[in-house]
Amino acid sequence: MTKQQRLIDSLTAAFSPSHLQVANESHMHNVPPGSESHFKVQMVSEKFSGKRPVQQHQMVYAALGSLMQEIHALALHTWAPEQWAGEQAAASPQCLGGSK
Repeated sequence: MTKQQRLIDSLTAAFSPSHLQVANESHMHNVPPGSESHFKVQMVSEKFSGKRPVQQHQMVYAALGSLMQEIHALALHTWAPEQWAGEQAAASPQCLGGSK
């Protein structure tokens, strides 16, 4: 099972999200082809209601547990349903690592 699928499964089990998008952005970085090291998560869950963004992110890190040790970078964009109006997170910039 890929890390991306493990992320999806873990987040779905922990948060029952109404919206979940997990993107592998490793190809945008200076890593070997096929890497699974950089991810962007966009998620909407009732469990985030009344929580500040930092609390939401702490909840995600706790839910992912040891899987976080296998991930180099995780961009989190989390919302409670009342905060989210179908918006999307900003596009991620290309990595400059190795080409600076």
